[in-house]
Amino acid sequence: MPVIDIDFEVYKALTMKRETESHSYNDVLREMLGLEGPQREPKKTLIRIPKPGAAWVSKGVTFPDGTDFRATYKGQVFAAKINRGRLIAEGDKRATSLSQAARLITNNSVDGWTFWEVKRPGDLEWRKAGDLRKVE
Repeated sequence: MPVIDIDFEVYKALTMKRETESHSYNDVLREMLGLEGPQREPKKTLIRIPKPGAAWVSKGVTFPDGTDFRATYKGQVFAAKINRGRLIAEGDKRATSLSQAARLITNNSVDGWTFWEVKRPGDLEWRKAGDLRKVE
């Protein structure tokens, strides 16, 4: 299933353009793009809408609310997320640093900046967390 990342303001604008509950987001987008009515039933698409909240800052890098992290360790993919200004990893455990979040998974001392990949709201691709320290 394809995923379309949109921010909260876009979600609100699309919702305001829906005339009724049966008027789908797909209908709104087709009208806005000047496309004729669907010739077939549209495929269901997951739209992730980040909830507004506080960002999390580490080593001068800002990770907005809704930022996703992923890492592969021993062939298994692990995830973490920024939720209301907190880094939540390995279930519902709060971490105070990327390295601590990595340690929750590996049970070893790990450089979290090289361990994690990150995808912030609005990003189209995953990047190494450490690359953000070089850019920002």
